[in-house]
Amino acid sequence: MMEPTHDEAHGGALGSRLNWLRAAVLGANDGIVSTAGLVVGVAGATQDRAALLTAGLAGLLAGSMSMAAGEYVSVSTQRDSERAALAMEKRELREQPEAELLELTGLLEERGLSREVAREAAEQLTERDALRAHARVELGIDPDELTNPWHAAWASFLAFTVGALLPLLAIVLPPPAWRLPVTVLSVLGALVFTGWSSARLGSAAPKRAVLRNVAGGALAMAVTYAAGSLLGAAGV
Repeated sequence: MMEPTHDEAHGGALGSRLNWLRAAVLGANDGIVSTAGLVVGVAGATQDRAALLTAGLAGLLAGSMSMAAGEYVSVSTQRDSERAALAMEKRELREQPEAELLELTGLLEERGLSREVAREAAEQLTERDALRAHARVELGIDPDELTNPWHAAWASFLAFTVGALLPLLAIVLPPPAWRLPVTVLSVLGALVFTGWSSARLGSAAPKRAVLRNVAGGALAMAVTYAAGSLLGAAGV
């Protein structure tokens, strides 16, 4: 009889996956709201398809590039900090091995191990790979899985682009009389989904997250549409 397999993700792998999913959902949400606000605002001033398409594409490209650049800078800083912490830990292990062993023992003791067991575990971990042990237990870093700024930048770029495509297509594809209602309804529906998804990924109550998301998106579209209508009426 075949023994059952156990493929469930645990610890850092699961946490990393959830963080990526949450970042993708939030990036898509930003793309939806910002682009919807932009194209709805332009729609308040004009129904010209070329103007709407130009504004939507400009918002999509500017937003996606801004998200990607910001994420790259942010994650690069995090990666530099992780590397600096690992380098410092490596130097301390070389210069003060006994002090580092005592430190690791204390950290394991704080996690619920007895003094004797913690000491034995620290010694075994140190013999196997001292830097890896301290990186994981003391710093919370996996030396083999340092954050990658390029992965983060591309993920943010794609997530924002996918989200921004919805209001862009919704405002330019339907006939003029249907553009605004189709865009508003499709955007609100998408915000319900992203609000629910972000809440589920964070193990929070979906109802409140969905209401906040929809209210924020609706307010953004209302404000930009009003501004566009006033500018259009003024002939600007």
